[in-house]
Amino acid sequence: MHDVLPALLAETAERASRYLAESADRHVAPKPADVAALARLGGPVPQSPTNPAQTLALLDAIGSPGTVVSAGPRFFGFVVGGSLPAALAANWLAGAWDQNAALQISSPVSAKLEDIALEWVVELLGLPPGSGGGFVTGTTMANLCGLAAARTTLLSRAGWNVENDGVFGAPNLHVIVGDEVHVSLLKALAILGLGRARVTRVTTDNQGRIRPELVPELDALTIVCLQAGNVNTGAFDPCEAIIAKARAAGAWVHVDGAFGIWAAVSPAFAPHLSGAQQADSWAIDCHKWLNVPYDSGLCVVRDPAHLHAAMSGSAAYLMVADGRDPWHFTPECSRRSRGVEIWAAIHSLGRAGLRDLIERNCRQARLFADRLANAGFAILNEVVLNQVLVSFGTDEQTRQAIAAVQADGTCWCGGSQWHGQAVMRISVSSWATTDADVELSAAAIIRIAIQITGPVR
Repeated sequence: MHDVLPALLAETAERASRYLAESADRHVAPKPADVAALARLGGPVPQSPTNPAQTLALLDAIGSPGTVVSAGPRFFGFVVGGSLPAALAANWLAGAWDQNAALQISSPVSAKLEDIALEWVVELLGLPPGSGGGFVTGTTMANLCGLAAARTTLLSRAGWNVENDGVFGAPNLHVIVGDEVHVSLLKALAILGLGRARVTRVTTDNQGRIRPELVPELDALTIVCLQAGNVNTGAFDPCEAIIAKARAAGAWVHVDGAFGIWAAVSPAFAPHLSGAQQADSWAIDCHKWLNVPYDSGLCVVRDPAHLHAAMSGSAAYLMVADGRDPWHFTPECSRRSRGVEIWAAIHSLGRAGLRDLIERNCRQARLFADRLANAGFAILNEVVLNQVLVSFGTDEQTRQAIAAVQADGTCWCGGSQWHGQAVMRISVSSWATTDADVELSAAAIIRIAIQITGPVR
């Protein structure tokens, strides 16, 4: 088997490079016939070995046409960025390394790269020096880890050991969220036994920001959850005023920063995050605006001991190292080396390159909004970041336009609901997107929408 590996990896690189080179010309959503063809990858379990090159060829021939080209420059759905060249290459190399990133002893390079990448992220985002963190699959798990640290810490202060004694009979924790809280945070609360429905929801303004004057009284058993980047509008909760109130009460503040927290690298957009750095924990996606491969997220906690208390474990066969053993800061023990790609992305971009990526995508979002507004369509949000909400008339017309744009294949935009109204949601998040891609995509959206609505005045 080892003798075929060099040729197989070379062929893989050739096929992958061809796929990416052709991505700008591909139909962004797979065609129905290509989706139907995926069934050919199934059937009975193969009874005898297959040449690995034949396996790869089949996967490419049938699998590649069945992909959504989210790695390309005209995918604007779900706040998905492509993979930076250095991050993708690092992902391949890390796959060849096949490291278990749980322990220093199982992978010194993974542990060290996590240490470095974490320090770099903390510095870039202006988080408190000395903050600790865990490398997880994405913001859902990052929210879970941050909230777990909050649960452990607040209950410990109240004399309860939740890791040993569970949540039954524990002092009641009070969780405060905005009306526009993201579903991933509610899912994390459910997993932790804190409940989706037991939260106090605070009314938000017309951009989805918590109204600070409506935040109820807080105490030392309260977890306040804020957003840095609303998933629809891109808006930011007013962290400074709310966190000051939480600090005075001894409450814990968790910030769901998914993609919006990366605005901190830009002097133009960092003011939106004013006060967010004073929180206790932050959930961050790296496969969104840092443009590394899936799956990649970070939970950062101001005091690493709080995250360690919530996540650590021990066993006689595990060799404890001096310093940070990664598995003490994540739910998983065995896991892949996510820190490798984060390190590579930041090393290749540098502060200036990351700032350019953020500012360019935000400018492109405004370009989208300008083109669609000039064509007569309603932009429903203040375009403060990389998100654009557009209506094409009635809810039915908007839904038809979204489906037709996806079927057309020039670009891909998703749908959402905003204040009870159907909207198209455009998320500009990729390093590969050029202004020409935006112009081409906007022209296609306008052309399709006018076919549905008729000329707009």
